Amino acid sequence: MKKPGRPLPRSRPLVVAIGASNLSRGLSRLVTITQSWALGPVDLAVAAGHGRSYGANSRVWNRRLPSILGSGLWRGIDRLLAAEQTERPRVAVVTDIGNDLLYGFPSEQLTAWVDETLTRLRQRGFATVITRLPLASIARVGGIRYQLLKTLFVPGCQLSLEEIKSVSAEVDAAVIRLAATHQATVVDQPGCWYGFDAIHLRRPCLDILWRQAAAGWSGVTQRQVVMPARTGRHSWRSWARLGSATAEVRSLSRVMRFTPQPAVELRDSTRVFLY
Repeated sequence: MKKPGRPLPRSRPLVVAIGASNLSRGLSRLVTITQSWALGPVDLAVAAGHGRSYGANSRVWNRRLPSILGSGLWRGIDRLLAAEQTERPRVAVVTDIGNDLLYGFPSEQLTAWVDETLTRLRQRGFATVITRLPLASIARVGGIRYQLLKTLFVPGCQLSLEEIKSVSAEVDAAVIRLAATHQATVVDQPGCWYGFDAIHLRRPCLDILWRQAAAGWSGVTQRQVVMPARTGRHSWRSWARLGSATAEVRSLSRVMRFTPQPAVELRDSTRVFLY
């Protein structure tokens, strides 16, 4: 919890992270890498969560979350920017693009939602990194594995494996076009980063992903990423705190829950806002 009367450093970077399950799984690692990139504390505003959709409310088991575009993230960003008396570095990473295809939304709809996401970030002055879809990982999936994964993760998905591969390629091509339009940096995702389920990164590769994102932000502050030699103890402590933190608005078993933000404040005054 924030200590009363403790002043916050001025001009700390504001980092926005937008994604779904991989972002949630790698959040503590992202915190560590952004602190190394910033050479100090940051404000990290996050919209993530397993099964998170860019444009529709999503449900996993008994938990529901608003869409990324309809969440409080944007209000929270504007409030943080308005509270600063000096200009601060503004960087963002947009990842985990693809859940909406599994939910049955056409590639054109998902592309429009990603376009709106990048537009909002650009209008607010963010230097943005966006990840491509893991096409190489998806290409390795066969029929039997696809049926198993669909049963486990998205039993309501009506698309065939070939349709999934086709629409994924369409959205990936759109991501590249949108990145050029919005002057965002693109990060490729090799198939070797991914495990059996083809959509979740191997945990060591989450560090690689966030480091590449931070490398894309280097021109904002002219700082290069310097990863600590060991992050174990700090990462485990951060993982425990961040893992128990909850989003500003969510529904559990149809009961709305509200969590004041920031959800977590770390010892160095880094603040994490979850939406």
